[in-house]
Amino acid sequence: MDAPKQILTLDDIKLLVNTFYGKVRADELLGPIFDARIEDRWPMHLEKMYQFWQTTLLGEHTYSGRPFPPHATLPIAHEHFERWVSLFYATVDELFTGDKADEAKWRAAKIAQMFEAKVWHFQNHPGAIQ
Repeated sequence: MDAPKQILTLDDIKLLVNTFYGKVRADELLGPIFDARIEDRWPMHLEKMYQFWQTTLLGEHTYSGRPFPPHATLPIAHEHFERWVSLFYATVDELFTGDKADEAKWRAAKIAQMFEAKVWHFQNHPGAIQ
């Protein structure tokens, strides 16, 4: 395997996203939840994730949307977010190094923290509006 490199291009983002979601799909805890929600729409999901991370890390504004609502009703808890972050960190560390790699991990942790709080809120306040 090649030595880790910087995250600089859309191809780097695609490598990150494809490798990460390959791990997610193979994971015994996360895989079934993702597959049940995404079903046969994986190509669309991956394309959306390319755009999200391209916008987030490279400042190339290709993503627009609201990332949280599709996650609001997932049957997930703290251990799912913990595993998601762990797989994300492992993927970044395996493939990349440098400031953007560090930023990717920081942003992923913050996203997980925010989503976990929001999911908890919706699970405990079923009438809440997304």
